[in-house]
Amino acid sequence: MEFENIIGNTEVKDYLINSIKQNNILHSYLFLGTEGIGKLMIAKEFAKNILCLGEKSRTCTCKSCTCFNGKNHPDFYSVNEDGENIKIDEIRNITEKVIEKPIISEKKVYIINDCDKMTKEAQNCLLKTLEEPPEFAIIILISSNENLILNTIKSRCMTIKFKNIEDKDLLDYATNILEYDNVSENLLKSFDGSIGKAIKLKDNKGKYDDIDALILNLNQKDLVDIMLDAKIIYDKDNIYDILDYIIVCLYSNYKHNEKYIDCIKHVNKCSERLRGNSNFDMSIDNMLFGMWEEINENSNRR
Repeated sequence: MEFENIIGNTEVKDYLINSIKQNNILHSYLFLGTEGIGKLMIAKEFAKNILCLGEKSRTCTCKSCTCFNGKNHPDFYSVNEDGENIKIDEIRNITEKVIEKPIISEKKVYIINDCDKMTKEAQNCLLKTLEEPPEFAIIILISSNENLILNTIKSRCMTIKFKNIEDKDLLDYATNILEYDNVSENLLKSFDGSIGKAIKLKDNKGKYDDIDALILNLNQKDLVDIMLDAKIIYDKDNIYDILDYIIVCLYSNYKHNEKYIDCIKHVNKCSERLRGNSNFDMSIDNMLFGMWEEINENSNRR
């Protein structure tokens, strides 16, 4: 994948491209930004261009680019692409290998994805390498939560902040690449500037359309009917995305009925209960009853 084919963050891409052209590549970077906005893709493309032995173009067929495209480059290491917790043994492996000279390219590049998931011990283990890196080594850390990264780590990296993808670019991507048949205003807002989230929500688009209708009908239907319609919400695998989407819908309906804004506290309470391992069904039941009661307070329907 080439830089120009990665959506958004033009300023970041331009900076990285210029740093390669000017041979002004630093030893350590920290890519910060919302999850799912292309940090890992850009890091990989940056790494490919750093390692390239040829013309650094999309059609380059040098040995380095051929190996990189074949996912078997001996001078490139990518850790934790699946976003799991990173243990100290994985970092020790990096600190041991980083001192070995490159095999094909003039540099070696290490990417540590979701580096905030390193244990404190793992971060401290990495620190010495960041303080005294070999001249040929480049380490790119990627995170969506800088508060979990030690200040000593951050101080030794060039921090590059990524922006969320603009709505117009997300809409174009969702329509033309992901082939959404229709993207509502609420659904676009729920993407939260993240292509990753747009991809994740695609398989459940019909469910989110039904949630739109459910929230809109809170003041139109009896509680029993609302509870029946709400079966789509009882989805343990996607519940936090669903709760986020309900909040988007409540904000959207606020202009029609100010009481919708008062419902948000019930969604937040539900989220707190679930994170505290409260009974799943009861937590959802309480949220739905609380929202319906807020909307229909002092109405003739009660």
